Amino acid sequence: MHEPAYQADVVIVGAGVSGLSAAHRLNSAGVTTAVLEAAPYVGGRMSTEKVDGFRLDRIGQLLSTSYPELRLTPGLDALVLRRFAPGVLLHRDGRRHRAGAPAGAGSARGALYAVRALASAPRGSAVAPARATAPMGSAVDQARLGAALGRMAATPVERLLARPELPAAQALAERGIPARTIDGFLRPLLAALLCDPGLTTSSRCADLALRSFASGRLCVPEGGADVLPDLLARALPPGTVHTGVRVTSVSTTSVTTAEHGVIRCRAVLLATDARAAAGLLPGLRVPDFHQVTVVHHTTDEPSALTTGTSLLLDADRGGPVAHTSVVSNIDPSRAPQGRALISSTVLGTPPSDIDTSVRMHLARLYGTSTRRWETLAVHHTPEAIPAMRPPHDLHRPVRLLAGLYVCGDHRDTSTVQGALHSAHRATAALLADLGAAGSLNTAEPLQRRAA
Repeated sequence: MHEPAYQADVVIVGAGVSGLSAAHRLNSAGVTTAVLEAAPYVGGRMSTEKVDGFRLDRIGQLLSTSYPELRLTPGLDALVLRRFAPGVLLHRDGRRHRAGAPAGAGSARGALYAVRALASAPRGSAVAPARATAPMGSAVDQARLGAALGRMAATPVERLLARPELPAAQALAERGIPARTIDGFLRPLLAALLCDPGLTTSSRCADLALRSFASGRLCVPEGGADVLPDLLARALPPGTVHTGVRVTSVSTTSVTTAEHGVIRCRAVLLATDARAAAGLLPGLRVPDFHQVTVVHHTTDEPSALTTGTSLLLDADRGGPVAHTSVVSNIDPSRAPQGRALISSTVLGTPPSDIDTSVRMHLARLYGTSTRRWETLAVHHTPEAIPAMRPPHDLHRPVRLLAGLYVCGDHRDTSTVQGALHSAHRATAALLADLGAAGSLNTAEPLQRRAA
């Protein structure tokens, strides 16, 4: 029998959200794809551990309802986003203050209204009304911040990207924002959005994060972070995704695997994390990374937790926890009935006594004893989020040469939006190079070689 020229039009290396979304776009254009994943599961860093009926995210990256690619990516029609309460809760000097933009706020008036501290929490929750000692500063400071958020929500992305680029902390200070507003609101908020407590991130990336915050709502996928890649994988044609296949080298027309030999193709798309991509293509840059540790606790006394569906930030920076939430209030599917799931994020190098120090900090943040809380898991990821320090190219090249492409959050912004958008750009370049809307030849089913 004549040996076929190739086994798939495009081989995609990596089954994270970037690679899976790229497979959907290529399949929609009639291009056959094979997705190869070294791990025994899809999703990469968007993984969720299942423990006794709990669903525990390993990184717990926050999403926004304003991410365009969540709406534009094929295969995500069934994705359900569970929203946090509008804005955030800020813990400062033993009290909690509500601040932030309401869902869909695109006007200065809407953002101004929501950025004021609200006395809207249940009785006993110690949420302070707006006043001069609020974390954002005086009423005038709050009004200015609200107007700025409103303008940012309505500003085209291109205009934000045309601003001078500095480290985020320096840019905020040079814009004339009062130090108390930066330290009391913007720093803890951006630390949560960027996983960067030092605000060393490019000011352009920080502006994009603030724009998403002001124009949408913070959210998480219903059922856990791994639901998003699982949805993408299940919606692909059977036999497209192959787990447990380790790629050892790539070229423009083939990939070599440790288990299944050489697989021929018309083009290769690298959709791994930055370090794995550089291992296959040594010329690729490996960025620095932000460390993230997520600590999951449970309690059978959910009534003692009065933060509702809010994201709680520590404006005092009085302990290791950057932000925390009763995630079972936001998404009840993540915990058994009658149990509360509290997920807390530590940024940077975690303390050696992490469970003890996190418990002590959470007791202050939630205003209740944590002695009887059960620790479900501690997930530490040393290379969780690629750093985006200036100068940062938000559209790093995805076409290395005809037949070889790369995508992932390290080519765009270090967010789910960035991972999906880089896949969008890479598939557009790839399809333009292939110059065909449909399959180029009759491909041999890959499962004969890499089952």
